[in-house]
Amino acid sequence: MIDPIARKRALDVLAAAPAKALAEHWDRYPAKPDFVPLRGPEVGMVMVRGRIGGGGAAFNLGEATMSRASVRLASGEIGHGYCLGRDLEKTQVIAVIDALRQQDAGKVDAEIIAPLEALQAQDAARRSDEAAATRVDFFTMVRGDD
Repeated sequence: MIDPIARKRALDVLAAAPAKALAEHWDRYPAKPDFVPLRGPEVGMVMVRGRIGGGGAAFNLGEATMSRASVRLASGEIGHGYCLGRDLEKTQVIAVIDALRQQDAGKVDAEIIAPLEALQAQDAARRSDEAAATRVDFFTMVRGDD
């Protein structure tokens, strides 16, 4: 049985990964399976929704370009890949990795998902440090007048 939460986490990491980093980890993966494309890869549009203040009514913010692909491995597992943008190759690699996780999630997670997740955490920490360096502390001086 596939753990849907772990699958979602893995797909989130793959979709957010820079294409170059994903390609490097995929190139190092030892056993590339044979697969047949079921859908795409193809490019389309999705509606992006927003919310004011986190609690307001949802509204349509605009459209974004998105790529998707679905593949079937020779062993029968079906994988799906989605990512923002027009990178068809990245989307197909995500779909193949999703299908591979159904065979051996531990190996795929150790060799592809975990390193990409660490890279994303490192990048988030770097951005946080850069933002913290620009922080300004405001204070109020109390005048002697009452």
